[in-house]
Amino acid sequence: MTPEQFDTAIVGGGAAGLSAALVLARSRRSVVLLDAGAPRNAPAAHMHGFLSRDGFPPSQLREIGREEIASYGVRLVPHSVASARGDVVDGFVLTTDEGTEFTARRIILATGVEDVLPDIPGAREAWGRFLLHCPYCHGYEVGDRSLAVYGGVPGAVVQALLVRQWSADLTYFTNGSALADEDAQLLHVRGIRVQDGRIAELVLDGERFVGVRLDSGDIVPVDAVFLRPESRPRTDLVVALGGSVDGAGFAHVDASGRTSVPGVRVTGNLVDPRAQVITAAGHANAVAMDVNADLVDDDIRAERRMPR
Repeated sequence: MTPEQFDTAIVGGGAAGLSAALVLARSRRSVVLLDAGAPRNAPAAHMHGFLSRDGFPPSQLREIGREEIASYGVRLVPHSVASARGDVVDGFVLTTDEGTEFTARRIILATGVEDVLPDIPGAREAWGRFLLHCPYCHGYEVGDRSLAVYGGVPGAVVQALLVRQWSADLTYFTNGSALADEDAQLLHVRGIRVQDGRIAELVLDGERFVGVRLDSGDIVPVDAVFLRPESRPRTDLVVALGGSVDGAGFAHVDASGRTSVPGVRVTGNLVDPRAQVITAAGHANAVAMDVNADLVDDDIRAERRMPR
């Protein structure tokens, strides 16, 4: 069976992928969007900082986005992409996990990142509810309550200095790591308590968060914990197509999301893992415009080669 052909294939159906699909479809491009339905912000009940949609459930935003792009003729495929091959000259071929193939002149990857949570009891159950990663997303909702920062990971002290903006009742858990003198002084200046001891568990009682249990057995009661997790990029398809990535696995890109593979761009959290929904959607909007411009150039070259 001959694979369906599209101007652009977009992998990932979060805010970035949907935004790119909308721009390209409105540019009268044929678009297929492939998405396995496992968004990064699935545990979050609400999103914030998105003008006109503050407090809106991210699941509803995705549902509305799918309806909008479908109205412009975007083909929605609810499957993951198992493999990718090809190039910008002969076209790219994407194969889904069920074996269906799609060909495209360009690829936009909006597959996002995977947040790596601490390997302790309660972490996954608390994630997105009591274990939070972004103070700009969740800080207002837990403001002036008893908060904590999960220390011993890169950027934890900087995050604590930031979270202090939302609450004066803030504890920094060293999690068994030694604090540099400068960091200890900064925490002191901001009025942030320092709690030694390794974190053993995030304690929940049904739908209630109890606090942080240390390896000593002591439980420190707090209402929420902020963590800056490691973000593992989903760049397998970049690598499969011959693209280069850095030591953390992120693709080498320019400001417009171009990877080292001609015709393949990335957007959203694959470019900036800290990007909020509105930022990811905005970047994808610009990337889609650049992709359309690339396709226009291809069309012009093809038309010049056609006999008159």
